[in-house]
Amino acid sequence: MSRVSVLGAGTWGFALARLLANRGHETVLWSALPEEVASLRETRSHPRLPGVLLPAGVRLTEKAEEAACGRDLVVFAVPSPHVRATARRMKPFLAPDQLMADAAKGIEPGTLLPLSEVIRQEIGENARVVALSGPTHAEEVARDKLTAIVAACADEQAAKAVQAIFMTPSFRVYTNTDIRGVELCGALKNIIALAAGISDGLGQGDNARAALITRGLAEMQRLGRAMGMQAGTFAGLSGMGDLIVTCTSRFSRNHQAGELIGSGVAPDEAIRRVGMVVEGVNALPAAVSLGEKYQVELPIVQAVDAVIHGRTTPVDAVRGLMLREGRDEISRNQD
Repeated sequence: MSRVSVLGAGTWGFALARLLANRGHETVLWSALPEEVASLRETRSHPRLPGVLLPAGVRLTEKAEEAACGRDLVVFAVPSPHVRATARRMKPFLAPDQLMADAAKGIEPGTLLPLSEVIRQEIGENARVVALSGPTHAEEVARDKLTAIVAACADEQAAKAVQAIFMTPSFRVYTNTDIRGVELCGALKNIIALAAGISDGLGQGDNARAALITRGLAEMQRLGRAMGMQAGTFAGLSGMGDLIVTCTSRFSRNHQAGELIGSGVAPDEAIRRVGMVVEGVNALPAAVSLGEKYQVELPIVQAVDAVIHGRTTPVDAVRGLMLREGRDEISRNQD
C-alpha cells in the first residue's frame, strides 16, 4: 500500500482521506488551520458530513513537513484560490519528481493557468501532477456511493499510478491524457451550474435547465476546441458527467448559490449563505479572459459574470440570452 497525504480538510479532502484509508493506504490529512485539526482529532467527523467518521488510521496534522515528506502521493484538495500558496508551502518537503493529484477545480485568474500548472510552477517542472476530476460530490463519496472519476495527465504512467491508488469497488477511476481539457471542464461546469441555479431561482423548470446544460456544454466545447483540446473529453465524465451533477444536485454549492441569486438574494449574500467555497464565482475571471483571448463567444458565461458583478439582473440576463439572434445549433463557429 502507498503513503498518501491529502491537503485540505474540507468535505472533499475529508471524503478522499477516508476513502484512501479504507483502501488500506497510510493516510495523512493536513489542514492549514490548527483549530480545524484539533476539532477533527477530537470528533473524527466533519460538521457538514453528519454520521461519517474518519478511520482511526488517518493521521491529522497542521505541519507541512509531516504532510509532505516521504509521501508516495500528495493530493491537493484545498479550494482553488489556495492551491498556489499551498504548493509553495509544501515545496521544501517534496521530491523534485513528486507524484501529486490535484482534486481542486479551477483556473488561476491573471495567469490563466490550470491548477496542475500552478502546482508545477511552484514545485518544479519535473513534478508529476495528475488532475482528478469528475462528477464527485463529497457527500456521496464519503458514504461510498457509486462514483466514477478521471485521472488525467499527459504522462499516462502517472495517471495510471493515481488510478491504482484510488480505485475501489465504489470509486471507479478512468485515465485520460488530455489534462488541459479535463481541467477546463472542471472549471467551466461550475459557472454553468450557477446559471442553472439562477434559472431555478427564477422559477423556470426542467426545460430551461436542460437547455442550459446542453448549451453550456457547447460553450465548453467551443473554447476547448479553440485551445486545442480533445473533443471526447467534453463528452466524458469530467465534461458532460460533471456538468449534469453540478447543475442538478442538491449538494452543488454552485447551484445553491445560483438559486439564491435567482430568487433575489444579492450575490455576496448568496455566497455567504452557502457557507462553503463557490468555485464557479472563482472561475469567472479566467473564463471571461480565456473567451476574449481565444475570441470565442461564451454567452452563458458572460451572462453569469454580468449578474455576479451587478451589471445586470437575473431576469434581464435570461431575456438577453433568449432573445439573441437565431443560430444553427450544430455550427462549429456559432452558438
